[in-house]
Amino acid sequence: MKIAATLISFAVALIASLVLTIPVRLLALRFGMVDHPGPRKVHVKPMPLLGGIAIYLAFVLAILLTVRKEPLVQIVAILAGASLVAIVGFLDDGGLLHHQVKLFIGMPMAAVILIVSGIRAQFFSAFDPGTAGTVLDIGLTIFWTVGVTAAFSILDHMDGLCAGIAAVAAGFYTLTAIHGGQTMVGGLAAAVMGAALGFLRWNFNPAKIFMGDGGAMFLGFLMATLGLKIRPEGAQFPVTWFVPILILGVPVFDTTLISISRSRRGLIPFTSPGKDHTAHRLSNMGLGHRGAVLVLYLFALLSGALSQLVSRVSLQSACAIVAVLVLFGLLGVFFLEGVPFERQVKLAKPSSAV
Repeated sequence: MKIAATLISFAVALIASLVLTIPVRLLALRFGMVDHPGPRKVHVKPMPLLGGIAIYLAFVLAILLTVRKEPLVQIVAILAGASLVAIVGFLDDGGLLHHQVKLFIGMPMAAVILIVSGIRAQFFSAFDPGTAGTVLDIGLTIFWTVGVTAAFSILDHMDGLCAGIAAVAAGFYTLTAIHGGQTMVGGLAAAVMGAALGFLRWNFNPAKIFMGDGGAMFLGFLMATLGLKIRPEGAQFPVTWFVPILILGVPVFDTTLISISRSRRGLIPFTSPGKDHTAHRLSNMGLGHRGAVLVLYLFALLSGALSQLVSRVSLQSACAIVAVLVLFGLLGVFFLEGVPFERQVKLAKPSSAV
């Protein structure tokens, strides 16, 4: 019965997202909400934004129709936090907010909403169950939520990339939740997967609509929240943290790459837009836009599969696997730094598209 509810959540979100994207696209065109081509972008013609509205509505509809007998306070908090970052993102898409508002106000406020409802990291409290551990965990919750939300915001730079990676990650969150008997988390993750896949039908290369920053931030916030909620069955600390990090392996790697790369060139990572992301570099290696996205899908599947593996092996084996992955990740950063890409030579004018 619990699995059936998860499947229903997925199906409702999938169908709703597929259908709602059509009128949302027409709405964006009607009101001129389009993303124009530019030197820092890969599309060559104006593209309607606001696709995130379809993702948002599909997710909310699935949750309202399927979630029953769950912690109401936490459900309301998740919806409130997700709505906040989505609204901030949509306002940013329309040029109505300074780009730093989303990073330094919107995302932290959404994290605080989670904390107030009882959703927070449990890392430092494993070492110190007292006040100090709690305070540090609150700080980690804000850092994690802002970091993952921002990672998905900057991941939305190529057709189908953000939606596809979110769908894969949500799929592994769903599997982990079902295996661990977490009904609410499974329903939430399934709804995200359905909403992202439904939108992907219209967003995969060649895209007919973009999700905009509102949609990307919405997905990122939900990915961060699911990471805080997921409890892999039988996993020991710190494996409980390895699992969500591996599930989000691609956005974590991409954010690490551009943070290191831009910092080395004297740039501020999150305010210096450019074609220097992982997908851009893979595309420049001859894979093209579609090939680069498909390769990152593959990496997301492999990283997600490893998340399932580390939760089922001994603690020592899990730590060894993660250590090897960190080494390969650093080697990957070193290799991709040698791949041709567009190098910004000075601090770029602040922009919401990073």
